[in-house]
Amino acid sequence: MNPVDYLRISIIDRCNFRCQYCMPEGTDLQYVLQQDWLTQAELLTLIREVFIPCGFTRFRLTGGEPLLRPDVVEIVEAIASLPDTRDLSMTTNAFLLADKAQDLKDAGLKRLNISLDSLDPETFDTIIGYQGRFTQDGIRKSRWPDVWAGIQAAATVGFNPLKLNVVIIPGINDHEVLDLAALTLDQEWHVRFIEFMPIGNGDLFGDRGWVDSETLRQQIRDRWGLTDGQVVGSGPADIFQIPGAKGTLGFISQMSECFCDRCNRMRLSADGWLRPCLLNESRQINLREGLRQGMPLWDLRSQVRQLLEEKPEINFKERDAGTTGRYSRTMSQIGG
Repeated sequence: MNPVDYLRISIIDRCNFRCQYCMPEGTDLQYVLQQDWLTQAELLTLIREVFIPCGFTRFRLTGGEPLLRPDVVEIVEAIASLPDTRDLSMTTNAFLLADKAQDLKDAGLKRLNISLDSLDPETFDTIIGYQGRFTQDGIRKSRWPDVWAGIQAAATVGFNPLKLNVVIIPGINDHEVLDLAALTLDQEWHVRFIEFMPIGNGDLFGDRGWVDSETLRQQIRDRWGLTDGQVVGSGPADIFQIPGAKGTLGFISQMSECFCDRCNRMRLSADGWLRPCLLNESRQINLREGLRQGMPLWDLRSQVRQLLEEKPEINFKERDAGTTGRYSRTMSQIGG
């Protein structure tokens, strides 16, 4: 079992996209009231006084969409300035990134993961649940160009490695695997293919199923060949590289190649729930509630340490059979 030193922090549960695999159309989402978000001061107290003493040194800001939070740059700067912070990264959809990339870099953000599930604007808009708006000239405006501009801005200001996350959904974007992999040929980018999971949209998962990583690797292997690769980070991806490519490829195989035995992370939701496993809701603690009730920090540290001890038994393989495929919170609400 790897040391658990990596905390994914959701700073907001809202998002400006409604991706099919996360917030399916028609879902009645119950957003957390803003007053129930962890404030910047509360978050910094928990990181400094609870998580770092418990061994956490690597942090990733997620959402929802973290760039929707007005004080996101200030949060980055505050966490980056802590002497025990070894790594600070962010996952974003990049729609608002073009204007914020330099500020985030200057504030101390080290790395970015950006969701890019398609290179085709129409397919992309379908996946993110965007119907599109029309200009006065009757031209349909996609959100893809804004995301691509955000990716270009991130590369320009020097985020490296720049990771692009791709969730493969059969019949929707699985035909783009080679095109997406080709982004690594001339760019020092890291394209990560993620197996579709039942959490977030169990109906779509039941209808479409998922494509295992080895099938994707074989497609790429047949086209270019594939060798082992390396990339900076602390995630679960298996890393490969097309021979001669500047960038690398990652495969996150949580469905076909369970990596629970090497999981090194926990997740903190925007409203303060600490969760040891993305796919298991059986054991969580509410740190915001304890903090606001004046619970001693040593008591909160004790609760986190207890959860760390229990983590090896709280994993995907040990889920209650009756809850398979149904979760009370979406990926956006958890901070996946």
